[in-house]
Amino acid sequence: MTPGSRKVAVVGVSLSDCGRVDGVTPYALHAQAARRALADAGLDRGVVDGFASAGLGTLAPAEVAEYLGLRPDWVDSTSVGGSTWEVMAAHAADAIAAGHANAVLLVYGSTARADIKAGRRTGNLSFGSRGPLQFEVPYGHTLIAKYAMAARRHMHTYGTTIEQLASVAVQARANAAANPEAMFRDPITVDEVLDGPLIADPFTKLHCCLRSDGGAAVLLAAEEYVRDCRRAPVWILGTGEHVSHTTMSEWEDFTVSPAAVSGRHAFGRAGVRPEEVDLAEIYDAFTYMTLVTLEDLGFCAKGEGGAFVEKGRLTLSGDLPVNTDGGGLSAQHPGMRGLFLLVEAVRQLRGEADGRQVRRRDGTLPRLAVASGTGGWFCSSGTVVLGRD
Repeated sequence: MTPGSRKVAVVGVSLSDCGRVDGVTPYALHAQAARRALADAGLDRGVVDGFASAGLGTLAPAEVAEYLGLRPDWVDSTSVGGSTWEVMAAHAADAIAAGHANAVLLVYGSTARADIKAGRRTGNLSFGSRGPLQFEVPYGHTLIAKYAMAARRHMHTYGTTIEQLASVAVQARANAAANPEAMFRDPITVDEVLDGPLIADPFTKLHCCLRSDGGAAVLLAAEEYVRDCRRAPVWILGTGEHVSHTTMSEWEDFTVSPAAVSGRHAFGRAGVRPEEVDLAEIYDAFTYMTLVTLEDLGFCAKGEGGAFVEKGRLTLSGDLPVNTDGGGLSAQHPGMRGLFLLVEAVRQLRGEADGRQVRRRDGTLPRLAVASGTGGWFCSSGTVVLGRD
């Protein structure tokens, strides 16, 4: 095969123990997820010659690779928040296609909830005060305040209502009800979302993601490895990435996320249209993220996200099932959650989502899925289009 001609598949996915996981280290969650993903693929650790990790260790990913007993020839430690894993998947797919690696393991693990509970860390209101951020942090411009301001702009410009945003949380919880691994499964109503304690106007508590422990792993491999795997392959069809801004003053339009660019690239490279996609896994640290990302990926026109998310469209039986595991709003959110999006998309395409399995109108399994991660406060985006044979 000539360089760049190899097809790339996701051949193994897994989660570590998630939710409330006390008494373990994040290294242990990395290892647990990695072992399970290799077992899912039916491949030995020895085939892994590429490794990608971020968020842990002084020399990430070297420390994690050493802990896992790996000596990779290709590494990636890209760290762009929640979009990290979609961006890493894009980089890994390019490396495999070019012949720079054969099998790349992406791994993440975090004990964010347990660390706060045990007093090993506190909740962070910002990402720091160095560089450009020094001009915002002193004025109390917290992470959640940035998202809240963006949501308010969308509401002002397009008439999006707080009830429409709340419906995103309601539907995420409805999907989580069918997921035995989700932290919160009890149904909620729009009124319950609206009546919760205010966190940052217009967001109440249930507009915001939960905090959990957990890890995930995804193994990508060249097409010639597929015949040795236990599972049917899910192919990487197209990817895109984009960085927009860090300071709010440099964000040209609060109603447009970087997914508008990464999504266009991913769909274009995959040769598919948004209307062909059967399900979407979207980073949802806040309800507004889901709404605006749906617009920017092209599932509805700009400004029509409010109407689009109404009437159960995002549920497992809806027109476009979104965050089929319950998402960061209800399932789990241990920090940079983008890798969990890829795991769930693959499980859905392989027909392994148990009681939450999405099916097309004719009863067949879905064929196309998109996973789109967002980093920072809409600072970066990575989008991956996946498909099965």
